Amino acid sequence: MLFIDTRILTYKAMPFLFGWLADRLLGDPNGWPHPVVWFGKAIAYGEKQLNRGKDRIIKGGILAVGLIVGVYLLTYWILYFSGILHPFLFGLLTAIGVFFCLAGKTLITEVKAVFEAVERSTEEGRQQVARIVGRDTSQLTPQEIRTAALETLAENLSDGVIAPMFWFILLGLPGMMAYKMVNTLDSMIGYKNKRYREFGRIAARIDDLANYIPARITAFLMLLVSGNWDKRDFVFRYGRAHASPNSGYPEAALAAILDCRFGGTHDYFGEPVVKPYIGTNERDFTLEDMWRAIQINSNTELVMGALVVIIPLCFG
Repeated sequence: MLFIDTRILTYKAMPFLFGWLADRLLGDPNGWPHPVVWFGKAIAYGEKQLNRGKDRIIKGGILAVGLIVGVYLLTYWILYFSGILHPFLFGLLTAIGVFFCLAGKTLITEVKAVFEAVERSTEEGRQQVARIVGRDTSQLTPQEIRTAALETLAENLSDGVIAPMFWFILLGLPGMMAYKMVNTLDSMIGYKNKRYREFGRIAARIDDLANYIPARITAFLMLLVSGNWDKRDFVFRYGRAHASPNSGYPEAALAAILDCRFGGTHDYFGEPVVKPYIGTNERDFTLEDMWRAIQINSNTELVMGALVVIIPLCFG
């Protein structure tokens, strides 16, 4: 007979469920305050003060570790004292935190907007895709715009949805928030260009470690929900060949499912970055590909979300 610990239900499973459903329904409403914006301001301030002179690797590492640990402890103590005041307040703050840490609906909305924009004009597509990718988009062709959007859809399914859920299972909302700081650090200073090559090195390595398991979970859940479990070898082959130790796995999974090719050389901050190709079937993408990819993302998120609710209830 299965006995459900009501404390797990009250403090973890139900708050997560409400926060997750809020993200599925609302996404990130425009104009709302968002913790990631505050994270970005803290990183930008620290980078401005420290990214100069000697010992930039050490300075960048101190900034990264300090911010990650600081966010974890701040979240932990806020929840701790809210729980002393009232369990409902603890649950409410947890649900709000989960809502802000997930980006499933927003990601899908942005990718749809890219495909719709490029249908109207190439320039509009370039402007729209620039909202969700770090590469230079000024010279992208319509095919490259659609490719960038689909690559981002796969990669950010891991970074923006599955990985935060994974860390919530392990460390609750403090772990989830700390992961968002890890991810924000990598997206701001984790580049291998002249400015950040040394200063962002440790932040990038921490991001690699934090995403190692979630990226692989994402890829294999994608294959599972799409009925392509037999393409695991494709994912292993192309995922490990990618320049990133993690992002290649969800991208390889989507390439296997769509029978297409991702990757190639792109410019980041004025410098070309060579990425190996994922797959061999170079073909044009259509709206049908977009809808299929979005459905896979949604189903993968549903499975992982269900696991986040069920695992704590079953194993405490």
